[in-house]
Amino acid sequence: MAKVPVLKQCTVSDVLQSDTTVERLSTYLERNRNLVFPHRHNFYHFVLFTAGGGQHSIDFDTFDVVPWQIYFMSPGQIHTWDFKGEMEGYVVNFEADIFNAILQRSDYLSHYSFLSGLVQNDVFEVREDDRDHIIHILERLRSQKQDKDFVCISLLYLFHIFEQQRKGVASERMPAYNHTLLRNFLNLVEEHYKTLRLPKEYADMLYITPNHLNALCKEKLGFSAGEIIRNRVILEAKRLLVIEDYSVSEIAYDLNFKDNSYFTKFFKKKEGMTPEEFRKIQR
Repeated sequence: MAKVPVLKQCTVSDVLQSDTTVERLSTYLERNRNLVFPHRHNFYHFVLFTAGGGQHSIDFDTFDVVPWQIYFMSPGQIHTWDFKGEMEGYVVNFEADIFNAILQRSDYLSHYSFLSGLVQNDVFEVREDDRDHIIHILERLRSQKQDKDFVCISLLYLFHIFEQQRKGVASERMPAYNHTLLRNFLNLVEEHYKTLRLPKEYADMLYITPNHLNALCKEKLGFSAGEIIRNRVILEAKRLLVIEDYSVSEIAYDLNFKDNSYFTKFFKKKEGMTPEEFRKIQR
């Protein structure tokens, strides 16, 4: 069966063998002008817009492009764009393992809010006070992208700037313990959403009560733990529905629903339309 294309760096990069791409958005789009179909990446990807318009979508959430907006994408997310006008800005693609030589923690990237895989955290506007400084760093990265140590340190410094800005949006910083719990919960959902659907099952793995897990999710993410699990199931259903060769029955089976009818009811209750109607709209 056909699948949503998963792009590798060598497909979109200006260099055949590279674990990092740093270049001007206009150059990147000129080389990848046909990349307007839904696709996934097997690498991390972020774009800073400095000019242009139109729209882009990440996992079916659509955003209007505005100057100084930045978006982040983690591997596996589905992305499309419909840009308008003269686009300018910067594109950075990088492999997760480029930091292995200088970081001892393999899960380090997951602690950045904008690399959580939650779309509401992945798109934001860069603060005006930071803009000139960020452009300077990106230009240095662009000119010295072959220096792997410089790239790694500069990217981590950029991430620190972005994370400080994101924390400024929140009214208070999440305690480290709660942050770890929430991050572990989201990782467990990503791993088990096809087979485990009850908050209690995840709470047991985290050694906390379902009430504690639910309260933490509502406070920090705005959704109950059950909603987060169901949202992940719906997201995967949407990803599969944009693949024309997958039947609704095959999707229901892949997502571990007992039958097609139950899957359709589940989807319609959440989205207000049947899977077939959603697929028709996406086409």
